[in-house]
Amino acid sequence: MNAPAAEVTEHASRRAGGRLGRKALRGTPMASFPTLVRKIPVYQMVPDEAVELIHQESLSILEEVGCEFRDDEAIAMWEAAGADVSDTRVRIDRALLMELVSKVPSEFTLNARNPQRSVRVGGNNSIFVPMYGAPYVRDLDNVRRYGTLADLNNFHKLAYMAPALHSSSSIICEPMEIPVPKRHLHIIHSALKHSDKPFMGIVTSKDRAEDTMAMAGIVFGEDYVRDNPVLVSITNCNSPLVWDATMLDAMKVYARHNQPLILAPFALCGASTSASAVGAVAQVNAEALAGIAFTQLLRPGSPQIYGQFMVTVDMKTGAPMGGTPEAAQMMYLMGALARKYKLPWRTSGFHVGSKLNDAQAGYEANMLMHAAILSGANYIWHSAGWLEAGLTCGYSKFATDCEQLVGWYKYAGGLPFDDFKEAMAAIREVGPQGHFLGTQHTLEHFESAFFMPSIMDFNSYEQWKAEGAKDHDTRGREKARNMLADYEEPKLDEGIAEGLEDLIARREEKLPDSVS
Repeated sequence: MNAPAAEVTEHASRRAGGRLGRKALRGTPMASFPTLVRKIPVYQMVPDEAVELIHQESLSILEEVGCEFRDDEAIAMWEAAGADVSDTRVRIDRALLMELVSKVPSEFTLNARNPQRSVRVGGNNSIFVPMYGAPYVRDLDNVRRYGTLADLNNFHKLAYMAPALHSSSSIICEPMEIPVPKRHLHIIHSALKHSDKPFMGIVTSKDRAEDTMAMAGIVFGEDYVRDNPVLVSITNCNSPLVWDATMLDAMKVYARHNQPLILAPFALCGASTSASAVGAVAQVNAEALAGIAFTQLLRPGSPQIYGQFMVTVDMKTGAPMGGTPEAAQMMYLMGALARKYKLPWRTSGFHVGSKLNDAQAGYEANMLMHAAILSGANYIWHSAGWLEAGLTCGYSKFATDCEQLVGWYKYAGGLPFDDFKEAMAAIREVGPQGHFLGTQHTLEHFESAFFMPSIMDFNSYEQWKAEGAKDHDTRGREKARNMLADYEEPKLDEGIAEGLEDLIARREEKLPDSVS
C-alpha cells in the first residue's frame, strides 16, 4: 500500500462545497468533511494578565512541589536533562520545561489509510472524534448492557459513515466478551477494518502499545509509521501530579515512533484538585506541561497534544458531573494557555452525565461543545455517543450527536459571503409580496444554504402524531439502524487484511486468557 499523502490539499482542507459537500450535509453515507478550519474568533474569558498568572503558578508548582514520574528510565532521563530528582519526584526548572515544550510543532498532519481522510491538527483546525472507553452500551432496543465486539464494530461503522466525524477513535465501547489481555488486538483490528479514517491507540501496557504499532505498520508500512503520525493515543496523568509507569511506557512507545499523544490529566475538580476552577487549571496545566516536556526527551520535535479532562464533582455525592458551567469556563482557560504555548490541544465535546439521550443530555452537550468551539480546541474528543459520564455509549446518542456535529461544523466555519451578490439580485427579482422558492438563487442553494437535520422533527403536531409520535431518542435509534443497514466496508487490500489476521492469531497464541 502506498503511504498516505503527507498533506491535505489547501482546497480540500478549507471547504466542503460542491456536490460532495452538499451530499455530506444531507447525511449521505461515506461522504466525509475535511478538517474543520474555524473562521470565527476564539473567545478569551479572562485578560492576558490572568492567563500569565496561571502560567507562572503552574511553573512554580513544578519547580517547588514537583511531579512524580514512577518509572526508572524516565527518572534517569530527567536527571540527565538537568532536572532536580529525588527518588521518583522530579522538580523541573521553568527554563528547562519551556525549552522542551517549545519543541512541539504547533500543527501536524494526522494521516489516514485513505489519504482523502487525513486531517490537520493544531492552529485554526479542529477535528471531531467519537467517545472512548465505555463498558456499557444503550443498544438499538434501548437496553443498557455490556458492550460486545459486534457493538464496537457497529460504532466504528457509524463513525466511518458520519461525515463530520474525522476519526474512528478505538475503544468506543469495550468488547467485554474478549479476554482483557487479547482485547486490544480486536479493538484496533475493528478500527482499521471498518473505517479508513484516523484512529486511536492502546495505552494500557507497553506490549499493547507495541502491538498497536505493529498493526499500524502492516497497514501503512513499517518505515512510514516510524516517522509519520497515523494515530493518536491518550495518556492520563493521575491527578494530583503523578505520571505512572503504565502511561510512561505507552508514551515511550508512541513518542519514539513520532506518534502524537494527548497529555491529559484526569481531574475530578474538587476531589483530585482543589475546589476552585482557576486552581484546578493551574494544577492541570502543570501536569500536562510536565508530560509534554517528557515526550520531548524521548523524541525532540515529536508532535503532541496538550490536553485536559476536567469535570466537577457533585460535592454532595462525589459523582462526576457533565456539562457544568465551570467545565466550560475551564475550557476557555485551557484554550488561552494552549495558544500561549502554541500547542495543539484537546478537550471534550458532548461529554454528559445524563443516562439517556434526553433533554439533560442536550443541555449538557450544548454547554460543552459551545465552549470547545469558541475556545479554539483542535482535537474535540467524546463528540459522539457519550452517556452516563462515559460509562455508556448509546446508539441513539451516537447518531444524534453525529447529526449535530454537521451543524457545529457549519457554525464554526463562519458566514460565507460568496453568494451575497446573487442573493441581493434575487430580492430585486422577486420584489414586494413575492416568494423566493422558484428563483434561480434558491434552486442553486437550497440544499446547502441551511442546516437540515433529519432526526430532529419540525413537522406539525398532526403530522408528528400520524408518524407515530416518536421522541428524539427513538428517532436516533432508527437513524443508527438505518445507517448500519446502508454500511459498505472500505476494504483493506487482501494482503494487508491477511497480515492483520495473522498477527492477531500469533499474538493470541502467546497471550493468556486472563490478567494474572
